[in-house]
Amino acid sequence: MMKEEVIELDTVDKYNKFFKVETYHPMVTVVDLSKITQPAQPFTINYGIYALFLKDTLCGDITYGRQPYDYQEGTIVCFAPGQVASIHAQEGTRPTGYGLLFHPDLIHGTQLGHDIRNYSFFSYEAREALHLSEEERHTVIDCLHKIDTELRRPADKHSRRLITANIGLLLDYCMRFYERQFTTREASNKDIIVRFEQLLDEYFDGQTPQEEGLPTVKYFAERVFLSPNYFGDMISKQTGKTASEYIQSKVVERAKDMLLSTTKPMSEIAYSLGFQYPQHMSRMFKRLVGHSPNKYRTQQRG
Repeated sequence: MMKEEVIELDTVDKYNKFFKVETYHPMVTVVDLSKITQPAQPFTINYGIYALFLKDTLCGDITYGRQPYDYQEGTIVCFAPGQVASIHAQEGTRPTGYGLLFHPDLIHGTQLGHDIRNYSFFSYEAREALHLSEEERHTVIDCLHKIDTELRRPADKHSRRLITANIGLLLDYCMRFYERQFTTREASNKDIIVRFEQLLDEYFDGQTPQEEGLPTVKYFAERVFLSPNYFGDMISKQTGKTASEYIQSKVVERAKDMLLSTTKPMSEIAYSLGFQYPQHMSRMFKRLVGHSPNKYRTQQRG
């Protein structure tokens, strides 16, 4: 089997030429997906631009690396510069919906450029879609229409500010939908947190810390079949702690128990929990508890 060619799309014009649509602005485009010409064969895109697509139909499979992108009809999928997506079109189907693509240079030095890192749906490793209600879909289309209208009029001194402001407005709405998604999925999210707790206990009950070291967010995200960023955002939304803070609190609780229930020296406890050096455990323990491990042991034992 021949390896799929990776298509580098690092400008808006390259994207438009690849899909055979007209370019109105060198750094932004709004695309009607029903009018693009999409290759019949599977293809892979390396994005050098931001891309946001409102998918009205399920017209094929999208993967990021080896992981499937969770999307359905009526969802938004997002890609950021540096992400790679493979598209396998379903035979006999055409994409419908809309796309917004913009180059990072458009927003450099603007408020949107400063805020772009806050839109965490761009950081899902391209695997988690935003699921929209019909009302939310109309809101997205209205924002895209405003951007498209501005792109088609002659440029003036207000153009860039209005375009970036409207893109920012669209992303703000998407952020609202994203946070709402956590609320509507609260029950399943709690199930994931229960599983997270179980996995943490299993990790420290066995020999894994000595073999693998301290656990990572990625380790647990993979075991609940979520991307690390989505998993981290979900844990933060539900617990008020980042996933890393949650893991650290579990490590410290384990350390406290071992300090008070055994006579093992602090260094042995540190190694058994996965620390490479005992002083690393001391620093974490003191930061979270306020005392060194040895002082905590002495105080608690009286």
